[in-house]
Amino acid sequence: MAENIWSALSNQLAEAAAATGKSVVAVHGRRHPSSGILWSGDSVVTANHALRRDEEISVVTAPGKSISARVIGRDPSTDVAVLRLQQPAEATLARWVDTSKLRIGELVLALGRSWRGNIVASSGIVSGLMGPWRTWRGGELEQFIRPDLTMYPGFSGGPLVNAQGEILGVNTAGLHRSGITVPAATIARVAAELLEKGRIERPYLGLAMQAVPLPESLRARLNLKPSDGLLVAHVEPGSPAEKGGVILGDVLIEIEGKTVADTDAVQETLRSQKAGDSIAVRVVRGGALVAITLTLTARP
Repeated sequence: MAENIWSALSNQLAEAAAATGKSVVAVHGRRHPSSGILWSGDSVVTANHALRRDEEISVVTAPGKSISARVIGRDPSTDVAVLRLQQPAEATLARWVDTSKLRIGELVLALGRSWRGNIVASSGIVSGLMGPWRTWRGGELEQFIRPDLTMYPGFSGGPLVNAQGEILGVNTAGLHRSGITVPAATIARVAAELLEKGRIERPYLGLAMQAVPLPESLRARLNLKPSDGLLVAHVEPGSPAEKGGVILGDVLIEIEGKTVADTDAVQETLRSQKAGDSIAVRVVRGGALVAITLTLTARP
């Protein structure tokens, strides 16, 4: 009985690797190759940190078969890049799935393709899961997924696969020391914008600020609840803040009705906005409250 279960599991893993492996490619964009996944017939998603150049990239789809490609978009904050193939690849695209119901302990495979074009695999379990996660570069992942398996050199950019052969996300060693998986939802969001615009547009204010305490007398006179604000130490020329009328010495206390006592709170509020949105801010200027409306633009 145990032998039958072992054999069935072995066969299922092998079949999943073989089926999903058809959409896995090797990417030669630097000294050491990485892996990638066919996103469409003529595009590939891969790990941004593995690409040192934008042109003259070779994508290996199978032993002895390669296609020239170029980078059409990068997002270092989520370590995602999208390549455009010079000609469509003849391969069946794998199915991507939502990871919101993924569980700790589930058996998974990491797939890659060697520089010669052979499929390689590593198996393990999901060892870490949590909700939305902000990378050290400031990118937002819909979910933090940490697989407990060996990510061999060249595995970055390849898929994490479940028992059904479905892609859970893209593996990378560029965002966390132990290696993590960028979930399918993040890949879909980022890849769509990179394909459309070539970059991720993130709104910004154009301010350098530092936290300062608000005097008790000022808080009482203006009926302010926060005990701290953000002193504007620099206003970037041409930025949304300058165009909206924020000046040096203002103390920012509120954005869209939410108090902001540190720069993390500002970034948290901006993450829900997009270029073109108008936001209401309040500052303390010369001992008085001033309301300002800013129209956000994408960071240059």
